[in-house]
Amino acid sequence: MKIERAKELIEVQLQFTSGYNRNSIRMILAEVQLVHGQAAVDRLIREYDLEARFDLRPGEDYSSLRRR
Repeated sequence: MKIERAKELIEVQLQFTSGYNRNSIRMILAEVQLVHGQAAVDRLIREYDLEARFDLRPGEDYSSLRRR
């Protein structure tokens, strides 16, 4: 997944605040981690303040959530 597409998807999910949206963002981060690595995931978490909004912390490994 391209970073630009991940940003678009995250922005849509941020319009809502349910637990389902948190899980959706976690899956987006898993895809980003697979292609771009942990540094890209950490940048997105900081850019969208996902730690405060959904308790998603920089440095967490989301790779186990990716599609198989």
